[in-house]
Amino acid sequence: MALQGHGMEGDMEIEAHPLIERVEGRLERLGLNAEEALRAAGLPPDLLENIRQGKARVPRGQSLVRLSEALSTSVAYLVGLDPDAQPPQELLEEDQANLGLLAADEDALLRAYRRLDIPARAAALHVMLTMAGPEPQPTGRHGKRAKLA
Repeated sequence: MALQGHGMEGDMEIEAHPLIERVEGRLERLGLNAEEALRAAGLPPDLLENIRQGKARVPRGQSLVRLSEALSTSVAYLVGLDPDAQPPQELLEEDQANLGLLAADEDALLRAYRRLDIPARAAALHVMLTMAGPEPQPTGRHGKRAKLA
């Protein structure tokens, strides 16, 4: 079962069951209890079982880093790469959209926007939309722009 991140093009697929096997192998080798190791990494103690059942996603970002640290191994090893290889940056980035969180700059913009009065909000929105330009149109199967009815 492969769990793939959403929201970023080119996300690396992380094979869930092999990751679980590597985590369990590290736990056994180090003589650690899974629940304690997961708690030490700041993760739910039932995470491995939830991943197995498809109820949870493979950790990413700092959660994955903390898990590797709790298991005295590398992120690369846990995701099935050469243990000495540098893991792809996309695995180290927080998957904030799935957490329901905003990136720091998005959060700062939203907090500032909320402090504005109604006319200032309208002006700020107008400026942002002008700067961003038109929204991209969806593309068809062969990269051609889809015609909207």
